[in-house]
Amino acid sequence: MDVFWVGSSLEDIREFPKDARCDAGHQLHLAQMGLEPDDWKPMPSVGQGVSEIRVHDNGEYRVIYIAKFAEGIYVLHAFGKKTRKTSQSDIDLAKARLSEVKRQREGR
Repeated sequence: MDVFWVGSSLEDIREFPKDARCDAGHQLHLAQMGLEPDDWKPMPSVGQGVSEIRVHDNGEYRVIYIAKFAEGIYVLHAFGKKTRKTSQSDIDLAKARLSEVKRQREGR
């Protein structure tokens, strides 16, 4: 299963500290293989089928993705987390990127 990087998500993950970046990559690889990441939760606030990988290396980092499409996993957003609750701006950005993915897929 391929990984598709939406918006700046690849660049954002590349800015994670090395350990967090490696862990995020490993967790995405698990999802590619059809397995569950070690620490994740559903994100219905973003959309149906959207999940969040939680990375706890040198801080808190999140990777929001959707893996329900046959062609692969779409990484919608990746960011460092400073507060307990995910900010509305991060949720809104992931929602907007999910809408863009759906529009692009309808054009196939």
